[in-house]
Amino acid sequence: MSAPAPHKSPRYVAWAVAAPGLEPLLEAELRTLGCADAEASPGGVRFSAKPEQLATANLQSRLASRIVVRLATFRATAFHELERAARKVEWGRMLGAGAQFQLRVTARKSRLYHTDAVAERVADAIVRVVPGAAPATDTDDDGDAESWLPAEMDAAAGHAGNVQRFQVRFEHDRCTISADSSGALLHRRGYRQAIARAPLRETLAAAMLAGVRHDPAQPLVDPFCGSGTLVIEAAMRARRMAPGLGRAFAAEAWPEGNVSVWAAARAEAESRILPRAAAPLEGSARDAGAIEAANANAQRAGVADDVRFRQRALSDLEVPATPGLCIANPPYGIRVGDRAPLRDLYARLGQVARTRLAGWRVALLSADRALDTHTGLRFTELLRTTNGGIPVRLVVAEIRG
Repeated sequence: MSAPAPHKSPRYVAWAVAAPGLEPLLEAELRTLGCADAEASPGGVRFSAKPEQLATANLQSRLASRIVVRLATFRATAFHELERAARKVEWGRMLGAGAQFQLRVTARKSRLYHTDAVAERVADAIVRVVPGAAPATDTDDDGDAESWLPAEMDAAAGHAGNVQRFQVRFEHDRCTISADSSGALLHRRGYRQAIARAPLRETLAAAMLAGVRHDPAQPLVDPFCGSGTLVIEAAMRARRMAPGLGRAFAAEAWPEGNVSVWAAARAEAESRILPRAAAPLEGSARDAGAIEAANANAQRAGVADDVRFRQRALSDLEVPATPGLCIANPPYGIRVGDRAPLRDLYARLGQVARTRLAGWRVALLSADRALDTHTGLRFTELLRTTNGGIPVRLVVAEIRG
């Protein structure tokens, strides 16, 4: 009797979703994480991954919004073709018996363009293939789930915290089905429970730091720190703390998943953590509530001893003697505050930079070139993206002594 064939570890075709403009930064990050074939294109980065690499990417990526893996691709121009092909998909690889699922369907230049009808056919295929599987809805994902399986199909399923998501994408009559490996969006590190006005998403804060090539050996200050996201992300980056260590991921629950793979990836990430940040990391704001929120978030993130938050006005800014990076997401005048006072605020920022930040770099997430000019600083644009739907630019200026 021959010995059983050795178990073959799956290899995934993966797609890391990125905010617009951040794709090159994410490609570079994934390459440093061992994904040598990472290749950026609009909307994200494609890469191949063994289970170990998929776990590492989810745990350690600071820039990706979500990571999905391709499950199937086929052509369908009629619903009977879709139904037949969908029943052949290996849903059981990612969906266990009795599990709940969501579908996010998009269609572009295809004969099967009615997304609700597509969702109904695919959902029917899943429940036929996976015993006890049932559709569910979940809108608690920062609006990212508005086009997942419609709520009317959830009458008998109820709500569950662990729901496997699948993306069904039609383009030019070709259907691609992908399974979400992340679960909750990856910007949810778990520490930001207290927020100030117009909060900065964690992945965008990390992208700002990557975009300006922040040197953890140099001081960093944020004079508009809000709930502290930029400073906290800088501290986590300086200490090499993987952003996903405090949370779970959808791929951990896959039937074909390997618990030991995720345990090893977490152990490796934990082994990289440095005991402390190498340089001062400080944030300030006028609002006492923002400072309270920032301190609470830093405590949850495990970097309270690495950062300092102080309530003070911009004109009272104090910085370490060693030159470093002043980085901020200042008010835009679009959602928070009036535009007229902002001209004075930006002018004051420029004055503070020229008088107190000699040898430093000043980086801003800017939504208005006109406001930039009021600083009197000569900015260079590093990248363009969006923040809460608002087009923004990351700009940097060198302050000469």
